[in-house]
Amino acid sequence: MEQIKAFFNWSGGKDSALALYRALQDPQLNISALLTTVNAQTRRISMHGVRDELLKTQAQAIGLPLRIVELSAQATMHEYDSLMQQQLKAFKAEGISTSVFGDIFLEDLKTYRENKLQQEGMKAHFPLWQHHTPTLVREFLSLGFRTIVVAVDGRKLDASFVGRELNESFLNDLPANVDPCGENGEFHTFVFEGPLFKEPIAFEKKEVVAKTYDINRQIGEKATYYFQELIPVL
Repeated sequence: MEQIKAFFNWSGGKDSALALYRALQDPQLNISALLTTVNAQTRRISMHGVRDELLKTQAQAIGLPLRIVELSAQATMHEYDSLMQQQLKAFKAEGISTSVFGDIFLEDLKTYRENKLQQEGMKAHFPLWQHHTPTLVREFLSLGFRTIVVAVDGRKLDASFVGRELNESFLNDLPANVDPCGENGEFHTFVFEGPLFKEPIAFEKKEVVAKTYDINRQIGEKATYYFQELIPVL
């Protein structure tokens, strides 16, 4: 059976880790590279706020080449789409025909990804799609993965949740309206140990940083996010 050559959209978090783990077990897929978007100014993973040094350490521990798309600090969707289109063309030139994602149930995002890939004659694959999120997070933990919460949306969780390891205690403390996988953007994580990695990722926790963003300028809507600073330990 001929394998499908694919790249994996890697965020550094738990859903990515579980989806990549499943993709690597799939005999039909040949995962050739990881792809991550990084803020070119801050050198941090988009949304997660994790330093690119830790991202690169993850990729080295996984043993897959890492491709980074650098976005400007105030990147528009036009910029994002243009840069991603360039990267997709580069992947296609290498014989890569499929993109793998860790999305679970956001239909609009799935449709967006599929449409953009289709424009380049490529396909999308979603190993976790529409799986039960409480079951997924416990599968993640049972496999021996460990992850720390690096960002929370202050509209949905208070600052006490950031910087904690995601475990049974964390899950038990989550409000009933928060998805246990944070699939609605409630929180983001950084995976530092597990069956994907040749060795654990060493880091130190530093300060928690609060940042407020304009969500809707027309109505004055703002949101505060809390980020756990992680420092690589060499």
